[in-house]
Amino acid sequence: MLESMRTTAEEPILTQPHLHSSKKESVNREVNNNLAGFVLPGYSTFPQIGLFSYVKKNFSGISKATLVRICTIVLLSIGAFGVYILQSDFEKIHTERMNSFWGLTLIVITTSLLLYRIIFFLYHLFLYLGYKPIQSVSDDQLPTCTVIVPAYNEGKQVWQTLLSLADSNFPEKKLQLIAIDDGSKDDTWYWIKKAKEQLGDRLEIYQQPKNKGKRHALYHGFKLATGEIFVTVDSDSIVKPDTLRNLVSPFITNENCGAVAGNVHVLNKAKAIIPKMLNVSFIYNFEFMRSAQSKLGSVLCTPGALAAYRKGAVLDCLPNWINQTFMGQPSDIGEDRAMTNMILQQGYEVLFQKNAIVLTNVPETYKGLYKMFIRWERSNVRENIEMAQFIFKKFRNGSKTGTRLLFLNQWLNIITVYPFIILMMIFVLTHPLMFLSSTLFSIIMLSSFPVIFYAKKYNVKGSVWAYSYSILYAFGLFWVTPYSIATVKKGGWLTRDLPKKK
Repeated sequence: MLESMRTTAEEPILTQPHLHSSKKESVNREVNNNLAGFVLPGYSTFPQIGLFSYVKKNFSGISKATLVRICTIVLLSIGAFGVYILQSDFEKIHTERMNSFWGLTLIVITTSLLLYRIIFFLYHLFLYLGYKPIQSVSDDQLPTCTVIVPAYNEGKQVWQTLLSLADSNFPEKKLQLIAIDDGSKDDTWYWIKKAKEQLGDRLEIYQQPKNKGKRHALYHGFKLATGEIFVTVDSDSIVKPDTLRNLVSPFITNENCGAVAGNVHVLNKAKAIIPKMLNVSFIYNFEFMRSAQSKLGSVLCTPGALAAYRKGAVLDCLPNWINQTFMGQPSDIGEDRAMTNMILQQGYEVLFQKNAIVLTNVPETYKGLYKMFIRWERSNVRENIEMAQFIFKKFRNGSKTGTRLLFLNQWLNIITVYPFIILMMIFVLTHPLMFLSSTLFSIIMLSSFPVIFYAKKYNVKGSVWAYSYSILYAFGLFWVTPYSIATVKKGGWLTRDLPKKK
């Protein structure tokens, strides 16, 4: 029936685009009539209205977000069903591999990696269950604090960021606010001056004559800072009233604390589908992964959106940080990961505060998303190379085993990228249906914990985005890491060149 529909209905539309409108309507009616009686799983036939009209009538009012969630569930169901009906084919391939040397070697390696992943996850879970954020200390105990906000082409958002910081539940006399315009080409400087008009002496503002990059803007701020603790906040972020005091409290309770990572949520999650996905991913990566790392005193990256540093720790590494190079080129990316590395190397602990929440804007388009990930992955490779220079030395007192395991896990993720890409391409070319179904089924298995984690802490409806994000990454962003490794020498902010709306 479907074959007859292609020849009788679709072909005239493709081969005769110049048809008169009345003839086009006649052809469309023929298509719709041919689809009448077509059966969808779980539905009765549509003898009168046809499939096209049914879809238009029943799905036109559904939002894009709901439609994506529905498609996600359908795809995963197809994947699970595909694995079920292709069981004999999977068993055949497994048997063939067991009977060959290279096949058996592949099975041993992949099984070992899977077992390692399970053990490493359980290790993270154990650490997470023992994590508790430090509660805020009293006003008298709070240290003096300098908050630095670098801004480039941020427009009005920087004004909102500065006002949210000024509204913090933090003693005014202990808080220094610094905003630095890094040579913006839009109206960012206007909005910084607008904030200055409202906040008066509470805010110090500076404008760099030309754009030199976020690292240089922060360096300018560090040189001007007078507080005992330096806090960096991205200019597209909003902090909650108790965020600052929660963020800096660990420096009072732990003398060996050199840096603290804030808890990053997504600010623009209501505006597009990609931010909805990223919000679930961020919450899992911060509230689960960084909580576990914090138990080891070894959070590997303090995020640019919100981080705090002990003044002495920053000043001790500031010359190396601002002059850092990679393969002979000045480093203009990964300033947050680089600072974290240098503070860990000094022997300090780096912690995470779940109760120090910041909401930040993330890319809303696929292009913006992959450019952000490329920058992150390049920085990750670079800083893992830097970390290798001290991680197996006596860089601090106490146990270092957990920190070294985190480091080795980072490298395992990097060195297995290309072998798995090659195996994936072979699998796609030789068994496309099996690849599709097994990948979707793997997403169900691997993403269910983030789904459960988010559903328990927030809501069930939003948790489905963890599955959607995994599908997007598996089929649309799998190339980012191998590309980033191959082009690791390249710098550039990438997303800075994207046009911004005023």
